[in-house]
Amino acid sequence: MGKMMMPRRALGRSDLDVPVFILGCGNFHGIGSTVELFGRGDDRDTSFAVLDRALELGITMFDTANSYGGGVSEQWLGEWVAERGVRDDVILSSKVGSRVGPGPAGHGLSRGHIREQIDTSLRRIGTDRLDLYLAHAPDESTPVEETVGAFAELVAEGKIRYYGVSNFSRDQLERTLSAADDLGVDHPVNLQHAFNLLAPENALETADVCVAGGVGFTAYSPLAGGLLTGKYRANQPPPPNSRMTLRPDGVASTTEATFEALARLETKAADHGVSLSALALAWAVADPAVTALVLGPRTPEQLTGMCAAIDISLTETDRAELSGIAATRPPDA
Repeated sequence: MGKMMMPRRALGRSDLDVPVFILGCGNFHGIGSTVELFGRGDDRDTSFAVLDRALELGITMFDTANSYGGGVSEQWLGEWVAERGVRDDVILSSKVGSRVGPGPAGHGLSRGHIREQIDTSLRRIGTDRLDLYLAHAPDESTPVEETVGAFAELVAEGKIRYYGVSNFSRDQLERTLSAADDLGVDHPVNLQHAFNLLAPENALETADVCVAGGVGFTAYSPLAGGLLTGKYRANQPPPPNSRMTLRPDGVASTTEATFEALARLETKAADHGVSLSALALAWAVADPAVTALVLGPRTPEQLTGMCAAIDISLTETDRAELSGIAATRPPDA
């Protein structure tokens, strides 16, 4: 697969025209923000190869966080952007809020922490502004008005173009939007949350709030931590170095009902003549509540295979059938 036409969509009420597939950089050096796994993720050469392939495939948005790989993810992304000379051709997004230091000041969404961390992130990435800056997770110990006010300050200062939130519930998103209205500042333009065939509730529960508030929904874990790739099998140990081996809490539970549903989904994928992962991504990206999917491939080849989903056309009947199969597993399975 060479240069391809990657579909693009507006992100909420912003002028960011984002590709429907976003490259997640959480595997660079580590596996997300898990301290024990720093150094267990992709090395620099592999990370650069994945970034190069993403650009070839038309993926021009890159999602990282100040806590990924202990900051190395931001650093490597910045080095790649500089070496390739593509800063003005790509959309850079990072996050703040996860623990990056000891004590109460080492995490959260206080004004002081946000202002400190944006400067650290900009320095690591080697840029004067981020296109998007997300609250990584809710911080109930900080008034939402303080958080929104801090993001608005960064927008006014030109350090970020837009802000958003990640892992916020419907109620937390509504409170964020209300705080922005009360302060007379712009709404967040992005809600990022887990969403996939096996766990569709986050997009469903927030869809109307996102539409009303001008908030685009981007989905991470669209393959359910690897479950929807078919690489995990019932009564078999997970592959070495797989996410289930390294970070089992990042994978949906694997009950007998889950594997039965996965087997039926694999049959449907075979009927369509595609891989299970491509079918699952095609289902997710076609959801009317979803703006884009955040992909976390470990190799350029994996990313190429994921992008095959763009060429899969699913009817509403197809999507409903797949949803029905996935729903045969109990919600808490």
